[in-house]
Amino acid sequence: MKSFAFRPLFKILALAALPALLAAQDRRPAIDVESYKIDAKIDLAQQTLSATATVTFSAVDDKLNSVTFELHNALNLASVTSAGATLPATRGNQDFTVRVSLPEPLAKGAKSTLTFNYAGRLSGDEESPVAGLKFAAISPEHAYLLYPARWFPVSGYTVDRYTMELSVSAPAGFKVVTSGLELPGPNGSTFRYPGDSFPGSLAMVKGAAQKIASEGVTTDVWFSGERQGFAKAYGEETAKVMNYLTSLFGIPPQKDLTLVETGADAPGGYSAPGVLFLAPSAISQQPSNRLLANQITRQWFGNLISPVTRNHIWIVNGMAKYAELMYLEGLNGPSSLELEIKDLYVDAMTVTDTPVRQSSRYEDYSPEFFAVTGSKGAATYHMLRWIIGDANFQKLLKTTTDQFAGKPVSTDDLRKLAEAAGGQVLQGFFIQWLESTGAPEFKMEYTIYRTQKGFRVMGKIQQDLDTFRMPVELRIETEGNPEDKRVEVAGPATDFSVETFGKPRKVIIDPNGRVLRLSPAMRVAVAIRKGEQFAEIGEYNEALKEYQKALEVTRISSLAHYRVAEVFFLQGNYQSAANEFREALNGDLEPKWTEVWSHINLGKIFDVTQQRERAVNEYTLAIRTKDNTQGAQEEAAKYRQAPYQRKDNN
Repeated sequence: MKSFAFRPLFKILALAALPALLAAQDRRPAIDVESYKIDAKIDLAQQTLSATATVTFSAVDDKLNSVTFELHNALNLASVTSAGATLPATRGNQDFTVRVSLPEPLAKGAKSTLTFNYAGRLSGDEESPVAGLKFAAISPEHAYLLYPARWFPVSGYTVDRYTMELSVSAPAGFKVVTSGLELPGPNGSTFRYPGDSFPGSLAMVKGAAQKIASEGVTTDVWFSGERQGFAKAYGEETAKVMNYLTSLFGIPPQKDLTLVETGADAPGGYSAPGVLFLAPSAISQQPSNRLLANQITRQWFGNLISPVTRNHIWIVNGMAKYAELMYLEGLNGPSSLELEIKDLYVDAMTVTDTPVRQSSRYEDYSPEFFAVTGSKGAATYHMLRWIIGDANFQKLLKTTTDQFAGKPVSTDDLRKLAEAAGGQVLQGFFIQWLESTGAPEFKMEYTIYRTQKGFRVMGKIQQDLDTFRMPVELRIETEGNPEDKRVEVAGPATDFSVETFGKPRKVIIDPNGRVLRLSPAMRVAVAIRKGEQFAEIGEYNEALKEYQKALEVTRISSLAHYRVAEVFFLQGNYQSAANEFREALNGDLEPKWTEVWSHINLGKIFDVTQQRERAVNEYTLAIRTKDNTQGAQEEAAKYRQAPYQRKDNN
């Protein structure tokens, strides 16, 4: 079994500090880029790019003396000109910037045009503006250049919308795939994207696309090698997701999409207008409906509408994450949502020291960034949906994409739309979950009284957040059917009184787990999740500290003991690993797979320590569980036939 399986993990990155870049992403840009005109030449054999990019922009600030753009450090800037004159330009290699001095101060609202001439090698081995991820790579057989690579001069990353005319010459047998309308020319193709969005991501591919028509949607699929055989499945799943999301968000910016493969170490998915870029590692025989739902959602949330600054990007990332869960709910029914929400809430609680509205301090694509903007953003949408109701929530989604199509949107804009849809003031809710940190931990005491018409439950809900205010569900289990009531919890202590017909047996607070809140079980799950993240990057001592936090809450957590055992196993400390796998077997066996895999790993330990009979016994016990999570039965049968061999530590 691969370590740390059974849940999607963010790719943990060894992140370099880019303070200037992060600070710049928080501010509104000093300029408003209106359009690009780019003439690019890609040399596949030499793995180089040479380009001329003409940028037209207007000043947002008054008396602007200089402008700053981001540009990949591997691209050497030959010149920056305006009206034929060469302008002084300085590079900031730490934050991938180019600062251009203007010939004279630019008044607020005044337009200017700059032309950048640059070239360089982009093999994919160069330092990326997004640490640890390849957003640009040119090889003799294939090339892709994505917007986050800053392969053209970028201002207002992910927030400043623009139009683009892009001309690219492709060698014989190759084709350029990008956003916009293609206009063939004598020296290549020109692509025009007239609407304000974020075009400019491209791939250079061989051959022809596989066109997959399904459910009224036609998808062009550009996969290579054995992955070409998966095109039909991806086209059909793309159509299903597109139709479902259209029912949520309204008419898409572009119904028919193109799917194109990128390369190793690229992000699993990236969504450009009309084009989804998928990494080879994310393309399999069975399409990931979660990945497709997330990326296709960004055709609306991200491309059609965008955040006004990076501190509002939760609107986009949170909706993309929540759309994954809504799509699964649509496929499998409401009951399927419960476990997904629990996992989502755990991710959201792994970062608790930064409000969502200050998320620009985290680097793009980092685990912390996605925990705050993606998971907590999605958790906020889920709670909002419950508060205003399903019908009003769907009304909110369509109103948002309709009113802000082609425009930036802020948190206050979204709040006002939610208040109009739900008919209630939501300022406190938005402040609590987006501008504050922490989560409530509920305690409850109550007394049951008999009345002439039935029963009354009187009690008090306590929690430790002074400014918290939100409706909370109570479930009164009675001798008959359970009865659900809503109580408006405000401040540290809230008295409640509810009437029931049946005799109450038990009162449960937040029975459906709608509120993002702390509890002993949540503390355990969050500590384990953090430990897994440390273990994945080899920070085993930090991982063990987090697992120990979980065990301090509950000593019988099989998952915590199992994760500790994994670390010891990876370190070659087999006696300690065996002890912890035994503790996992003697614990609560949650999740259930900890039983079968503890037996398998004990078997491996006994094989390594030359105790074959004991090893076979453990593999046999694993088989008897009949649990085949992550191929456990095949693994146990394999090593019962032939001993496990430890890998060399060279």
